[in-house]
Amino acid sequence: MTLPKAPRDETPSLRTELLFNLGFLAAGALLLAVVTALLAPLFWRNDVGIALLVVLVIGDVAVFIAFGRYLVVRLVTRPMDRLVEATEAVADGALARRAPAAGTREFDRLAGSVNRMTERLLDAQSLLVRAEKLASVGRLAAGVAHEVGNPLSAIGNYVEVLRRRGGDPEVIAAIAREADRIDVIVRSLLDYARPREARHDALDIARLVDGAVALLDAQGVLRPVTVSREVAQGLPCAYGDRAALEQVFVNLLLNAVDAAGPGGRIAVRVFSAAGRHLSDRPDGTAAVEVVVEDSGAGVAAELRERVFDPFFTTKEPGRGTGLGLAIVQRTVHDYGGRVDVGTSELGGASFTVTLPAGPA
Repeated sequence: MTLPKAPRDETPSLRTELLFNLGFLAAGALLLAVVTALLAPLFWRNDVGIALLVVLVIGDVAVFIAFGRYLVVRLVTRPMDRLVEATEAVADGALARRAPAAGTREFDRLAGSVNRMTERLLDAQSLLVRAEKLASVGRLAAGVAHEVGNPLSAIGNYVEVLRRRGGDPEVIAAIAREADRIDVIVRSLLDYARPREARHDALDIARLVDGAVALLDAQGVLRPVTVSREVAQGLPCAYGDRAALEQVFVNLLLNAVDAAGPGGRIAVRVFSAAGRHLSDRPDGTAAVEVVVEDSGAGVAAELRERVFDPFFTTKEPGRGTGLGLAIVQRTVHDYGGRVDVGTSELGGASFTVTLPAGPA
């Protein structure tokens, strides 16, 4: 079987462009020099002829200088000015600015390298801010969970006392229900704040995802929706804690079920990829990507950075604590990966978990 040929880079080379145009310029100069030499005896007979010859030579030189200047500006100085303008804009805080294509292969490669460096620096800055946020919120969460846990236990004891003394069952049930909600939040806070054991077991991520789907399916959580799975062959192993990463996929699936609603669709895809902007890993590192998509309303572009903040939720009051995605991001980050949110082909949100292959 004949393999398809890789597409050629149609962008011209700066070296080729310069050599071609300079060759054309040199050929033109040589041709005009020959013509001038042939016409010189005719112009040399009187002062008017000499003046015309001088004007012709000056005109030829002016044309070549103008063409050379245009050539240098078009191929060198203008692309360089645009590149410098883009880098200065990024340095001044316009973080979305990128160096434009220049029209020649060498400058396009330079612009691409600058853009990749900019994205890498911005991602490193984002990781640093995220790590500081995780540390500060983790300390706060541990303190809040400890302080809330004690009175919560007391409330549970008083509810039991009221139940034994024949209190109003509806009131007791309401108090118990709200106390359970607080207990769920406290446990989530502890999960978020608790230091994790540094386990780096070799894991079959596809099997972990299948386990998460099977677990929720057995509980009946997936009955209102249609779930499709696509798993690539020959996936590399990722390294981490089995229970923690399985909980990551459970949380993402639960969010997808809530977003899709009854009759909605969920797609789960697992495949290998070349990781980019992973913590402490060079670009191109072998990685496993898990994409969980839904057919819900999606996540607005202006909210995509905030969905991973603790206690931020787009769900109706009482339907979520706002800690699920925060725990997902922290867990994935602990094992050198990243989580990205985008738009799904199904019309809703798409969450992509990228985990590097090989131990940290």
